[in-house]
Amino acid sequence: MFGPKTLALQKRAQEIVPLGVNSNFRFWGEGITPYVERAKGAYLWDVDGRKYIDYRMAFGPIILGHSYDEVDQKVIEEIQKGILFAMTGELEIAVAEMIAGMAPAMEMVRLACSGTEATMHAIRVARAYTGRDLILKFEGNYHGFHDHTLWSTYAPVEAYGNRRSPIPVPASSGIPKSMREFIITLPFNDFEGFERMMRSYGEQIAAVISEPCQGNCAAINPQEGFLELMRRKTEEYGCVFILDEVKTGFRIANGGAQEYYGVQPDLATYAKALGNGYPIAAFGGKREIMSIIGHGVAQGGTYTNNKPGVAGAYATLSLLKSKPILKTIEQRGQRLMDGLKEIFEENDIPAVFTGYPAMFAFSLGVEAVTCQRDWAQSDHALYLKLAEKAIECGVMPDHDAREPWFLCYEHSDADIDETLNVYAEIVKEVKR
Repeated sequence: MFGPKTLALQKRAQEIVPLGVNSNFRFWGEGITPYVERAKGAYLWDVDGRKYIDYRMAFGPIILGHSYDEVDQKVIEEIQKGILFAMTGELEIAVAEMIAGMAPAMEMVRLACSGTEATMHAIRVARAYTGRDLILKFEGNYHGFHDHTLWSTYAPVEAYGNRRSPIPVPASSGIPKSMREFIITLPFNDFEGFERMMRSYGEQIAAVISEPCQGNCAAINPQEGFLELMRRKTEEYGCVFILDEVKTGFRIANGGAQEYYGVQPDLATYAKALGNGYPIAAFGGKREIMSIIGHGVAQGGTYTNNKPGVAGAYATLSLLKSKPILKTIEQRGQRLMDGLKEIFEENDIPAVFTGYPAMFAFSLGVEAVTCQRDWAQSDHALYLKLAEKAIECGVMPDHDAREPWFLCYEHSDADIDETLNVYAEIVKEVKR
């Protein structure tokens, strides 16, 4: 699938870097793991010089386009004044004000460096605020690489047990067994199960944390009323409702899922599209809850106000506010989704589309998908076969059917046409 330079670089990398990559998700296998040379706009080029229409967008951060000139210029301008100070600058205050101005539930904000940090800090604040330890999360939801929530994320669903009494499954060796005492897991969109768990444990739960959609499991949407049920029950039992907007924030609407669904959590977390690829994250929420930070509650980090990330966020949010960026992405993404649906229908392949035009996924060979247990029944082999053929033709979705397709502002109508032409051919070929 890739050329000789890619293969040689993988071999070299594996001598010094575990798996030859710096994140497990970037390893696709021997001889099929891409190594990138450069990226611009909606395209990337591998080390062999092959060009691809990129629908991975660095797992979602690239909302404007790779190496977007206006963002990069702001970063260059700011880093020439210094990168890190162990002091606070006006620009980071401006970024916090912009986040609060765009996201309805944000009354106070703290910056971080990654989505993992943002969710980890939000959970600590929730535990400190409530004086409780338990966290409730949903199977298939990913909230970063810390031990508190890396449970029932990627395991085979057979390991999860009966949906009435799910078994929390650690997603890695090295997570202390005792951490299991502090986690409750449930299938996503399980109304009855959620109400039952809240009746049983609600007064012991510090926080319910959920993505608005299952961002690392085919972008499965919440069923109507499910987010509202979370909001209602957490209020009833005095739990903190954490909405993990690391993927949806500043992507599906300027105000993220809070604006899209009209649901206001107690705390929310951000990263990804916040900085168009620069390392920046944030968490925030109700003033009453956030105000406990610094009063016996620890949160910080040497790089939480790194100038490249802060400047990247300032420029990105400014552009999102001033131009119809997300509306343009939505129109093109919808056309891509509609075209792919039509291709699968013409070839009699059942396909369930989930997510939003700016980040969507499709599950093949099934009629409905509401949670990870449903998604596990879809035809992953067919999805992978199509993805590999698409990559050979210069269209790059992720190798993993769980990971959504992401669009950016610089994906053009011509890119959508080319993608649909490629899929029209490869779906027919695979069917033959």
